[in-house]
Amino acid sequence: MTKTAFLAILALQICLDRRGFSPNAMDGQTGAKTRTALAAYCTANGLPPPRPDEEEFAFEKYFPDEPDLFTTVTVTAQDLAALVKIPNDPAKKSALPRLGYETLNEMFAERGHVTQNTLRRLNPHVVWTNATVGTRIKIPEISPVAIGDKAALIKVSLSKFTVTALDAARKPLAVFPCSIAKDKAKRPPPGEIKIVTQIADPNYTYTPDFTPKGRKPARHIFPPGPNNPVGTVWLGLSIPGYGIHGTPLPERIGRAESHGCFRLANWNAEKLYELVKPGTRVLIEP
Repeated sequence: MTKTAFLAILALQICLDRRGFSPNAMDGQTGAKTRTALAAYCTANGLPPPRPDEEEFAFEKYFPDEPDLFTTVTVTAQDLAALVKIPNDPAKKSALPRLGYETLNEMFAERGHVTQNTLRRLNPHVVWTNATVGTRIKIPEISPVAIGDKAALIKVSLSKFTVTALDAARKPLAVFPCSIAKDKAKRPPPGEIKIVTQIADPNYTYTPDFTPKGRKPARHIFPPGPNNPVGTVWLGLSIPGYGIHGTPLPERIGRAESHGCFRLANWNAEKLYELVKPGTRVLIEP
């Protein structure tokens, strides 16, 4: 793909992301999540759906006056001090004060809502393992457009791998790619439930998959942080043990691989957090 095409698609993704119609981790490619986000945006705004041959270069058609698609940020001493090395051992992991980012590439990719490879492509001059205070990094300017209303309903599509926030008139306010349970038996059945709790920066109680017979499970409480197994946000559902939450692996969103909950990229989970409240209805669809 040419640099022109890459930047044009990335511009479209930035415009969609700002409005809550997320292509997930932006990568400058017109994949399924980008097509779903653009189609949902068109539907919500009464626009004709794009033709396949338009999608790569359509951002100026749909967003003709979009300002400041990119910004330049600098690495700070605080950024470097916040990096952590996360051990595999659960006991050692639980002893950390926070499950923060392990690399600057990971940190700034998440800040810009892009894949780590996209961040490298935008910044070919940066040697990520040797970046110092003052290193300048180009990322998307992802300041959101105000959505306004709170959601009256959250719709989760098991077949489309999406979470949609709708207003009282059933107009989509935001659409987010999600991951669902790999084991179909662990997926919540179709029907209506509700959000019962909201927790920002949650911890996570880890229980091993296997415990020898006669022993108690060696549970550990992992601290908060973007690399916590449930990410930066937890929205508890009225089905005990189930929730909508963030993830330490945003680039894997859109798959059937969770243990039962609905995973979103951290930044999308945080947007959804602002749109709901305890009692918000959640409709699970096949």
